[in-house]
Amino acid sequence: MTTATTAPAIIPHEHPFRWAMLGGVWLIYFSFGLLAASMPPLIAPITADLALSNTAIGSILGAWPLVYIVVAIPCGVFVDRAGVKWALFLAAILMAASGALRAVAPGYITMFLAVGIFGVGGPLISIGAPKAIAQWFAGRERGIAIGIYITGPSLGSVLALSLTNSVLMPVVDNDWRAALMVYAVIILVAGFSWFALAMNPINRSVEAATKKGGTMGDQLAVFGALLRTRSVWLVLAMSIGIFFFFHGMGNWLPELLRQGGMAPAEAGLWASVPVVVGIIGSLTVPRFAAPHRRFAVLLVLFASIGVGAVLLFNGQTPSIVASLIFQGLGRGSLMAIVLLVLMETRGVDAGDMGAAGGLFFSAAEIGGVLGPLSIGVVVDVTGGFNGALWMMIAVSGALVLLLFSHRSAERRASALGEDTSPTSKNSGS
Repeated sequence: MTTATTAPAIIPHEHPFRWAMLGGVWLIYFSFGLLAASMPPLIAPITADLALSNTAIGSILGAWPLVYIVVAIPCGVFVDRAGVKWALFLAAILMAASGALRAVAPGYITMFLAVGIFGVGGPLISIGAPKAIAQWFAGRERGIAIGIYITGPSLGSVLALSLTNSVLMPVVDNDWRAALMVYAVIILVAGFSWFALAMNPINRSVEAATKKGGTMGDQLAVFGALLRTRSVWLVLAMSIGIFFFFHGMGNWLPELLRQGGMAPAEAGLWASVPVVVGIIGSLTVPRFAAPHRRFAVLLVLFASIGVGAVLLFNGQTPSIVASLIFQGLGRGSLMAIVLLVLMETRGVDAGDMGAAGGLFFSAAEIGGVLGPLSIGVVVDVTGGFNGALWMMIAVSGALVLLLFSHRSAERRASALGEDTSPTSKNSGS
């Protein structure tokens, strides 16, 4: 009769508290976008104050994605074992520490290390957020929830890019160190707000039901089972291609437009269009990606980003506008929908989303690093962006092929009645 004193079972996807948890996840992801975009507007004063070369500041800006690749998988283990509550709180503390250490950095090495710390907090959010959604939402609502929280980093980035120099810097007497410290304080407040929310007994009960136990060997077995699943490999490959496309195009789009004849300020303004369209897309497109329509939605989105690259060959304004809209729709919704595909791939359950998310984002950031680098190499070799655009068109075509391969692999696994869930293989029950 020991079970008589336990709390009634909670059905997360029917409990109204799920929307409060979604708001908390959104707040942490907003903080991520805020800090990620906080330094580009401050490059000029930081470079002058610390006597940095363009190469040095470029390496600093790339510090956190490199760290991200290395730590994403261990962070996935941590998320599964410690739970989303602690993972997102720790992420906020690390991000706030990164912002504060940037504000006091005296030179290149300390600034590089300060930015690198952000690369540890980032994957805790990228992995913890979808795990929270997998715990609290089901069915069509999962797509809606992911579409909502993924607007967080976009809005954070837009605010940092648009308000740092126009509003914040004048308030702090144009002191870039004070500006970064303000962002650090905002993130710290967001972190404690999340922790207060996540300490609610309802969330603690839900987390207890999906928290991973067992030894480190059991955890490694989860990774092994996931990596033996062909469908998981195909999703990882899609994540590489998506980040390759959008990190590459996002970093080089202003320069591409400038070389097409736009003034720098005009090019920067146009380059923000995909971000704004992405916010709208993330709120609308994923809700249509119900399981029976998900393949068709992804097929259209993969084709649309390829068409967006094709349209950039024509330097006329209508073609550019259409291109940026096509890219923005994909930018805002593709990662959300592919995460849904990962959540519902045979062999992955809510309890394994930390491990699966670690693999997903570790692979994705490989594309995030290689995309901008590859475009730079192609432009140097060819002397223009046409070759780079053809490369992006090829990437969109490869994503279509991967999508068909994933559907085939899932159908084969279903026909064979396979259950490759790591949890089912290691739970002992």
